[in-house]
Parts: sequence; structure tokens; C-alpha cells
Amino acid sequence: MSTQNPIFIPGPTNIPEVLRKAVDMPTIDHRSPLFGKILRPVLENVKKVLKTAHAHVFVFPSTGTGGWEVAITNTLSPGDKVLATCNGMFSYRWIDMCRRHQLDVTVVPQSWGDGIPADQFAEILTADKEHQIKVVLATHNETATGVKSDIAAVRRALDVAKHPALLFVDGVSSIGSMDFRMDEWGVDVTVCGSQKGFMLPPGLAIVGFSPRALAAVETAKLSRTFFDVRDMAKAYDNSGFPYTPPVGLLNGLKLATEMLLEEGLENVFSRHHRIAEGVRQAVGAWGLQLCAVRPELYSDSVSAIRVPQGFDANRVVAHALNTYGVAFGTGLGEVAGKVFRIGHLGSLTDVMALSGIATAEMVMVDLGFPVKLGSGTAAAQEYYRLSVGSPQKKAA
Repeated sequence: MSTQNPIFIPGPTNIPEVLRKAVDMPTIDHRSPLFGKILRPVLENVKKVLKTAHAHVFVFPSTGTGGWEVAITNTLSPGDKVLATCNGMFSYRWIDMCRRHQLDVTVVPQSWGDGIPADQFAEILTADKEHQIKVVLATHNETATGVKSDIAAVRRALDVAKHPALLFVDGVSSIGSMDFRMDEWGVDVTVCGSQKGFMLPPGLAIVGFSPRALAAVETAKLSRTFFDVRDMAKAYDNSGFPYTPPVGLLNGLKLATEMLLEEGLENVFSRHHRIAEGVRQAVGAWGLQLCAVRPELYSDSVSAIRVPQGFDANRVVAHALNTYGVAFGTGLGEVAGKVFRIGHLGSLTDVMALSGIATAEMVMVDLGFPVKLGSGTAAAQEYYRLSVGSPQKKAA
């Protein structure tokens, strides 16, 4: 695989050179005031990206999976009831983690390609008169299927039922790429990582806790040591960490958040939508379909593309890598072999996206797919040309 080509997996994403250099820094004394000059802006900037004025942000040396564990171990006790849906590999993995921590999980089954059934959540929460359900889990963007769920609708389900359960949201493949409103949506714990919308290497679990979630920490009985937010909060009071921090990654996160805020979050979201829509135009021109079953579910960070009957999506990914040096995402779990994924999040432009679309097209033609060479590329070009400021558009 050529490292000169951009990657089109849904994370880790392409790393801008300025961020790579920010991570690659000399060793500093992390107990000196110099570290605080990195940490403090990180915590404040992440709050702005999450669109929260009230949450406390914690950054652990880990990944999104570690962030899930931060959320549940700091707020829950063995035997606590959790409500979730399984509509993809990553929602499944969070459910599996809960069960391994001896939590009682009610799972609302959902087809892979559909979103969170907020109406069914509302029925279950309304029927829970004794308020035994302590937490509702929601995956904002299911990376395996390219499905975006309506978190505001999940919050409405809780509110309509007048239920006090906490709302935990996995925003790993949405935050920093798609609109996320922690305060407005009443999210109690938000989980994300460094390697997707923040355009950094893997290595940071970034978690936001609402005041209600912080209150739950004091009565939670699940074991935690490395991931104890109380230890982290105490260390933050002195601009430090309870253990050796990943200084380089935090320095990269400082610059990454500055870049996102300088571009403007709404501009970031608009850019991702535009790039994603170009990919979707190409998929339609190929005569193929997305795994996401309705347009309102379409993700702006990853598209999972169904291959025609009788074709193996894994061959698309392997051929792209071995022949053209370009990485696409494989299908996972129930959609393994049925879809290949084009990640279009993080550090990406229309021009970069076109290279991925053209490569996918060449691969499918090579493998005998009923796809016309140039069809998807032309459709994406036309969309990008008219949506970014062509002379014709400006004249209109």
C-alpha cells in the first residue's frame, strides 16, 4: 500500500502534516506548568466541539472502547439495568461490554441498516414505572453500516416517559465531523476518540460527563482504577494527570480542536455533508445501494455500499489495496462480505474524495461488477462542481 495515497477507511483517518508534527514533540516535564498550557485549552476546546457549557471533559490514554468503559464503570453498579438497541457492530460491542460488567441489558433488536427505534424506547421507558432502567445507550453514527441515528428523538423518548435514566451516546465516528449537541440533546455521557473527526492517531478516549452523570459517580459500585474520573478531576485541578499523560497526543488534540474551531463547526459539518453527498451521487450512478435504508439515516462520515448479489465485497477491499494501494473499509459482522465502506471524514477534501471514488470504480470494473467506468466519478464531479462555487453557480 502506498502511503502517498489518502485512506478511505472510517478511522483512523488521514492525519494533516501539521498535526503529525504537533504530536511529534520533545519530551517535557508533565508535572511542570508547561503541561497545563496544553491541557487547559484541550479541555475547553473539546467542550466547544461537543457544544456543551456544562459538561466536564476527561481525556484518557485509550480509544473509544476505553471511553465506553469510562462511561459505564463510573456511573453504574453490578446488576443495573441498561436499555440499548443493536443495529451494527459497534452498538453490539458496547452491549457486550455492559454484559461483561454484569449489567442487565434490555436489547431492542434492529436490522443492520436502520436507526435507533426511539418509539420503542419510549414504550419501554414508559412501562418502567419503577425506573429500574438506569442508562439508555445510543450509537449516534453506526460505523459498520453508515447509519446516523436521531439522538434528539431518543432524548424526547426519555422526556415523554418522564424517565430519569441517563443518556449515554457513542459519538466516536460523528463528533468533529457531524453536528453533535450535547447540552441541547440532554446527553449525559458523550464518548469519542482521537482518531476520527479529530484527525489524530489512535490513543485518546475523549469523554464528556454532564452534572447528572458526575452525581452518579458517587454511588456507582463497578470497579475502576485507571478510568476513575474522580482521580482525573482531582489531577486536573492542578493542571496534571493522575499518571503519566500522552503529552504528544494531547498537544495534537490542542491543535486539532483549534483547527476545527477556526474552520467553524458549521463549516466542518457542511464540508463533510458535501463530500458524503458526492459519494452518494456516485453510488447511485453505479446502480448500487447504501446499507442505510433511508436518506435521513445517511451518515456524513462513512458510506457502507452494498455489492450486487453474487459478488464479494471483501474482494473489492483486497483488490483496491493490492492493485491500487488504496484502503477502503471491510464489512463487519452481519454485513461482512456484503458491503464495503468508504470513509469520508476527518482531513478530506472534494478532490481527495474523487480519487477514492475513481479507485472504487476501477476496482469494481476490474472485478466484473455491472458498473460503467467513469459513471460514478462523473456524478460526483458534477455535484462537487455545482456545490462548491463554479462560475455557473455564482452567476445564478
